[in-house]
Amino acid sequence: MVALDFEKNLENLKEKIEELKKISIEQNIDLSDEIKKLEIKLNDMEKEAYKNLSAWDKVKISRLLERPTALDYIKRIFDSFIELHGDRSYADDTSILCGIGSFKGIPVTIVAQQKGRDTNENIKRNFGMPHPEGYRKALRMMKQAEKFKRPIICFVDTPGAFPGIGAEERGQGEAIARNLMEMSSLKTPIISIVIGEGGSGGALALAVGDEIWMLEHSVYSILSPEGFASILFKDASKAAEAAEYMKITAQDLYNYGIIDKIIKEPIGGAHKNPDEMAKNIKISLQEAIKRLINEPIELVVEKRYEKFRKMGKVVE
Repeated sequence: MVALDFEKNLENLKEKIEELKKISIEQNIDLSDEIKKLEIKLNDMEKEAYKNLSAWDKVKISRLLERPTALDYIKRIFDSFIELHGDRSYADDTSILCGIGSFKGIPVTIVAQQKGRDTNENIKRNFGMPHPEGYRKALRMMKQAEKFKRPIICFVDTPGAFPGIGAEERGQGEAIARNLMEMSSLKTPIISIVIGEGGSGGALALAVGDEIWMLEHSVYSILSPEGFASILFKDASKAAEAAEYMKITAQDLYNYGIIDKIIKEPIGGAHKNPDEMAKNIKISLQEAIKRLINEPIELVVEKRYEKFRKMGKVVE
């Protein structure tokens, strides 16, 4: 991610700090001043390194296995969560979590794309790539939220919708399109947060919201940089170059007016301190939910419509 030489210097400094701590304990020597100076230096170096990340660096951070998943945030942010299953038509898609939660005493509906922590979990979660039944389950829960006037919180984290033959046969395109259509006029507040990868229509199907946020090192794009490079350059190995052209970072998309907020990550990425990251999301949610539920719902829906009309003109 950061340049190899720089990364090596960071690791050497971390090892030096640990070595001094060990000597301090074993030999009962007070090395606190030296350790503190090195920790300050390390902190400054990390800040500088993560201030100048390329788009491809951010892609790699967004894909890290250690990066907190939707479930990690749900456990830390909400007072309670009851998961509900199935699309009432075909099956339960485990790559999408849906349920009812409580946030500061306010009932909310939570819809989230869920990746796994290891190979077995990723197989269970289909690597965070939803089938059409996943999107239909999400829509079922969102319609229920509308009925009971619960705000909807969506966590977006997917390489894209699953492209398999079975998914296409069961109407993948239709399921995504229906979500886009229904969410555009859903009479309840919607907040969508891109926490890792926001890949193509698979992400957009949960991101037609009144507020669209991205974590600082997340990405949101029409397709993967590898796919883009394959089409544009006829060479998938040029993915890093493609990522720059695509303008997929939170910073780029905020400047274009595609998203409403960038939520700051701990130095090194969300995986370095999931508790701090969850706290940052929670602070933003507290303000937004309170504001949105106090607005007349007709005005909320009208603003959502205008927001995406304006976004379409930006893209044109």
